[in-house]
Amino acid sequence: QVQLVESGGDLVQAGGSLRLSCAASGRIVSINAVGWYRQTPGNQRELVAAIWSGGNTNYADSVKGRFAISRDNAKNTVYLQMNSLKPEDTAVYYCNAASSLTWLQKGPTNRWGQGTQVTVSS
Repeated sequence: QVQLVESGGDLVQAGGSLRLSCAASGRIVSINAVGWYRQTPGNQRELVAAIWSGGNTNYADSVKGRFAISRDNAKNTVYLQMNSLKPEDTAVYYCNAASSLTWLQKGPTNRWGQGTQVTVSS
């Protein structure tokens, strides 16, 4: 298992920016892909950004051009830079890890963390 701790969520006005962090510990060698997800009440978690071997990235259409995922291997941390935030970006954001992008999309078997709340006011 890999332990993941999210941080950086906050209340921000529409048009503003935030950077979320995802710090990993545990069996880090098993991580090939990391994804950021978000969830609103009554809805399923949505994969919004992913990064995997070679620095490849993938984004949901709803955040493409506004969000950027990156990683710092030395710090075992993955970031989500969120710009031009909209009220519809309001959600609890989670990160998780898997062996591939496919498994991130299917739903990681790794335990979920607490998440971090992002609230965007209009």
